[in-house]
Amino acid sequence: MTTHTAPAFDPARVAHLSGRFAPVTEEVDATGLAVLGELPDGLDGLFLRNGPNPRFSPIGSYLYPIDGDGMLHGVWLSGGRARYRNRFVRTPAVIAEERAGRALWGGLQSMITPSEPDVSPELAGTFRDLPDINVVRHAGRLLALAESDCPFRITPDLATAGRETFDGALPAGITAHPKTDPLTGELAVFCYAFEPPYLTWAMLGPAGTVTRGPTAVDGVDRPMMIHDMALTARFVVLVLAPAFFDLAAAMEGGSMIDWRPERGTRIALIPRDGGPVRWAADDAFWLWHTVNAYDRPDGSVVLDYVQWAHLTLGAPDAAAPPNPGGLTRAVLDPAAGTVRRTALDDAPVELPRVDDRLIGRPHRRAAVAAESGRVDLLPGEFDALRWYDCADDPGASVLWPAGDLSVGEPVFAPSAGGGPGYWLTYATDRTDLSSWLLVIPDADPGSGPMARVRIPVRVPLGLHGSWLPTED
Repeated sequence: MTTHTAPAFDPARVAHLSGRFAPVTEEVDATGLAVLGELPDGLDGLFLRNGPNPRFSPIGSYLYPIDGDGMLHGVWLSGGRARYRNRFVRTPAVIAEERAGRALWGGLQSMITPSEPDVSPELAGTFRDLPDINVVRHAGRLLALAESDCPFRITPDLATAGRETFDGALPAGITAHPKTDPLTGELAVFCYAFEPPYLTWAMLGPAGTVTRGPTAVDGVDRPMMIHDMALTARFVVLVLAPAFFDLAAAMEGGSMIDWRPERGTRIALIPRDGGPVRWAADDAFWLWHTVNAYDRPDGSVVLDYVQWAHLTLGAPDAAAPPNPGGLTRAVLDPAAGTVRRTALDDAPVELPRVDDRLIGRPHRRAAVAAESGRVDLLPGEFDALRWYDCADDPGASVLWPAGDLSVGEPVFAPSAGGGPGYWLTYATDRTDLSSWLLVIPDADPGSGPMARVRIPVRVPLGLHGSWLPTED
């Protein structure tokens, strides 16, 4: 593999490396966190979020949210008390850079890789692992997830145990948004690659063993970026927007992703029983994240998601065309191969979540990070939370403006004693850069937080996480 010379690059000019997004380097343990309000007794577990956080000042390039080392931020809640810990996901690249005291790998767009003697022969000329997108738990495994690569297994105290290949059954890894069927306990995963087969899917059983190995999705002829998926009782649902990887262009300093709207967007409905893939096609659109999907009695599939007109990455470009989006519902007919899309709302939102106990089944409510429209924000920054009615009055919503707080992904936490549950999110105050964990009642989300937990360090904005109830 060719080693590339670092082009001129100034991290200080990258908006997503400063302010509320700036990385933190200190690993902290703190107990007895200050709480404004009262933590519910029904919250007993760990709120854990992963996100891009370069260990050292980046070289070559930095593209949010794809680049960056993973850092886990955890708040343990029990008996009305809270404690905090953050840890880097210590990949071989992070360990090598810590030894060197500086960045050795460049951002993905720069294609910079290290050579000997800066790194060992095994790492020379390789790309770094980037398990910095999400963190989930399945069958007792805690997994820090990358965009499309092997996850890294994390111990209960947030130490890094190493790369996870699921006993060698998934050697290429998975992507950052697997889905757990709450009724069967199965974990559905997919993976895209730069060489054939360009797209595969697989299933893990409730015990964590791979019950269906990597299975090629027929009809995919080029490497494509696919960030999220959905799951129903019958189907694995993958949305293939026309975002094609172009490594040759990237090697010459161009964009690594080629947006080809003339190719349209296709949706793969993959029968979980292994039957032939069913395709539905429509005009081009992009999605980062699905809300949820479910089967209807008439055989159709409902997919709720946040839609964008096209893919954008990094800082805003004044010359780029407008990119309208919003909460959207697609009704897919597997037999006819048709898509019927309905815009439920055109408000700019992202990072949608539902109660994970309803994945693959009809969902009552979806929570999203939103913009209030009162202040200028960077891409990926939000200053409000919104809750949508997805059942009785699809598109109707309740908004909680967060004031001076920039908020993250809202995650649902069921109450251990039953009842409505709560929404959890990290937030950072734009006036003093203090960070908080917000606890918002699902019974009345528009009322805002019933408790705010002071985090002893700033938590950089973005990306994804999980509520992990305490296990016996």
